[in-house]
Amino acid sequence: MDWSQFQHIDPHLLLGLINTELRNHADSLEDLCRRHDIDQAKVCAHLATANYHFQAEQNQFR
Repeated sequence: MDWSQFQHIDPHLLLGLINTELRNHADSLEDLCRRHDIDQAKVCAHLATANYHFQAEQNQFR
């Protein structure tokens, strides 16, 4: 996947992609964003448009 295009993905679909990546390949949201060279604040803002917010305790968006 070309993560640089995440802002063009429906936030409901992106939720599943991000949470899968967090579960399988990244230790944290910071790690995921660093690995894929994407802006963490923009990821959070895009998912917030669908009322999804990062839960650090679970290391996922809900």
